[in-house]
Amino acid sequence: MKKTGLTLILALLLAVLSVNAQVRNDIEPHILPMKERAEVMDRWTEDRLDRLVPELMRRENIDMWVLVAREYNEDPVLLTMLPATWQSSRRTTILMFFDHGETVERLAVARYDIGFFETQWFPDEEPDQWKRFGQLVAERNPERIGVNVSEHFALADGISHTDYIKLENSLSPELQGRIVSAEKLAVGWLETRTQEELVVYRQINRIAHSIVAEGLSEAVITPGITSTTDVQWWYRERIRDLNLTAWFHPSVSVQRSESPGHSGDFSGSEGANIIMPGDLVHVDFGIEYLGLSTDTQRNAYILRHGETAAPEGLKSALKTANDLQDILTNEFKTGRSGNEILAAALEKAEDENIRATIYTHPIGYHGHAAGPTIGLWDQQGGVPGNGDYPLYPNTAHSIELNAEVYIPEWNMDILMRLEEDAIFDGETVSYTDGRMKEFYLVPRQQ
Repeated sequence: MKKTGLTLILALLLAVLSVNAQVRNDIEPHILPMKERAEVMDRWTEDRLDRLVPELMRRENIDMWVLVAREYNEDPVLLTMLPATWQSSRRTTILMFFDHGETVERLAVARYDIGFFETQWFPDEEPDQWKRFGQLVAERNPERIGVNVSEHFALADGISHTDYIKLENSLSPELQGRIVSAEKLAVGWLETRTQEELVVYRQINRIAHSIVAEGLSEAVITPGITSTTDVQWWYRERIRDLNLTAWFHPSVSVQRSESPGHSGDFSGSEGANIIMPGDLVHVDFGIEYLGLSTDTQRNAYILRHGETAAPEGLKSALKTANDLQDILTNEFKTGRSGNEILAAALEKAEDENIRATIYTHPIGYHGHAAGPTIGLWDQQGGVPGNGDYPLYPNTAHSIELNAEVYIPEWNMDILMRLEEDAIFDGETVSYTDGRMKEFYLVPRQQ
């Protein structure tokens, strides 16, 4: 009896391991140790400071760019310029860029060494930090002093009121008159991805997709027992197990034939549900790794007894949402505003009889990142300010949308919600790690 019991336990264990191996394709995501991550991120930051900042300053005709932050009240842009080992700025941190024409000087008016910047404040010589800042500006006599203030982009509005007053008071009246908004410069820095970042971004999305697929599988979901909340927390634990972080709490929801469809109002949280055969399970999921964020929405169908595929109506709905993705990405043109892209895509979707809602956003250092907003779920007529910003090359975007589709087998409408990260190279849009064209099935079919 003991041998038989042990044999049964081993058989069950092997079966579980087999399921997990099939779901993960026998390959665990390769995640760098923390020290190696810091080395990569610092290499990227220094390269961006060397090459990207001069290009963007000249594009926006700003010859001096000033960023100011105090510890735990950081400018979001400044945070992306600090060494990877820094968790925040220290005391008051002032970073300065000055374009001499051939080179751009990088200075720090700060008490601590910031590595990528040349320290220019020595309290033994001049105890007043802001007075020293004013001296440096006066010596260089810039024509346009860019400061991170913005009405529309929170990420480009990083200087506090107090620091702005101190900055202004440290300058002569003439230099005060040269202060301008660095909004487009700040957004440009945040949204532009280097070629090395773009290569790795594809792999970061592959990691995210592998976690999503595992969560939407029999390795995690037991129909009739597992709840949507259980799956949400499994995702959080799995992210932690891989030494990654989530930039938002994952959401998991179901649509099913015997319940009302989604209203399209995403302002509230979804209720918890036990996942059952016949359910369409939707997940919204995002990780942060190497300073870059992902945002993914994918769907799984829970097979009923005897089924080997999702109903044809659901498969057709997924195809309609894929068609809407194509309509949207075909409208990406350099220089077009987010609002222009939205209007053109919605018009074409209507011509194709697709009931569309588009709410696509930039992604990069932040999940809801700086750049052109292409609709909000509750603003399909355009988004003033953020939607007026133009599309630039070498930027990443979360292609987020839904199509409302009638499902004959269910005799009801559903929202087919998708989100996939993509790169715009100036000519075309390419998905960083493909996109969902077929549902995950639970259980997986051989």
